[in-house]
Amino acid sequence: MIAAHVYDAGGVETVTVDSESDLEAARNADGTTWVRVAAATAEEMDAISRVFSIHALELEDIRNDVRPKTEEFPDHTFVLVKTASLRRGETTFDEEVETRPVGLFVGEDWVLTLTVEETTVPAVERVWRSVENREGRVLANGPDFAAYRVLDRIVDGYFGLLDEIETTIEEIEDGVLEGPDPSVLDGLNAVRRDLLSFRKVAWPTREALSVLARGDAAHVRDPTEKYFRDVYDQLVEIVDLTETYRDLARGARDIYLNTLSQSTNEVMRQLTVVATIFIPLTFVVGVYGMNFAGGAWNLPELSWPYAYPAVMLGMTLVTLVLVVHFQRESWL
Repeated sequence: MIAAHVYDAGGVETVTVDSESDLEAARNADGTTWVRVAAATAEEMDAISRVFSIHALELEDIRNDVRPKTEEFPDHTFVLVKTASLRRGETTFDEEVETRPVGLFVGEDWVLTLTVEETTVPAVERVWRSVENREGRVLANGPDFAAYRVLDRIVDGYFGLLDEIETTIEEIEDGVLEGPDPSVLDGLNAVRRDLLSFRKVAWPTREALSVLARGDAAHVRDPTEKYFRDVYDQLVEIVDLTETYRDLARGARDIYLNTLSQSTNEVMRQLTVVATIFIPLTFVVGVYGMNFAGGAWNLPELSWPYAYPAVMLGMTLVTLVLVVHFQRESWL
């Protein structure tokens, strides 16, 4: 699907694109031309490549979902970024954080946004609607400003994702304090995987935006650079937050493992106390269980009428002494 707008401060004209000649006419029209492409056919992609002088490798980068980047070409600046959102209910590593590549091509008086899926990208759609409704400053500025607005919307979505992860970490920390629970450890591992996946998006996106923010891109005008610097500053904050949340998740996992270890140690200590109490008792009953009788070297107590009560009393006294000792040592 290909849709086009030609706009300037005076208004917006929607251009119907049914052929390559329509696309050529839209590009050469007066004003700023914004062409939006989603799930284009092979013929449409070829037409776009010819009309806007877009190299086949650029289109391949979008289809192959490579890392975000910015590249300079004679006729345009190519920016590849990714939207990111959490998709819950999945268990595999790559499906926790869902990403979608978005390609932006910024020329002298035109901008082209390209996605490989049929579903619309909310960040692109919102800016596109603002042009259709003649809202905001997009109409009065050039194509680089429209690209900035799209990138700004995409980066705003990163904050939403991190807010969700922060809420999850807070819930997990509360669960850690309540006691060992296997589901808590599963949640911690899931959060760490989410942050690792998102980090692979945020870091290269920051590098890509730094090219636009410092004025290295030929098709970004000086008045627009400050807007890209603002987006770059947001990405710096996002990267810092990502590292902070990774540290929080790592710290929560360490607390959980320490709590689990303490619980195990407590159980082992109680079992040690029980075993220690029964060791002397087992020795006594073992000796008297041999049932020696008669002879000078045999057990004399076997013929004593009070032997059984005496042995039981002695075993009770040994047990009480050991219990008192362990209580004084704070083992009980």
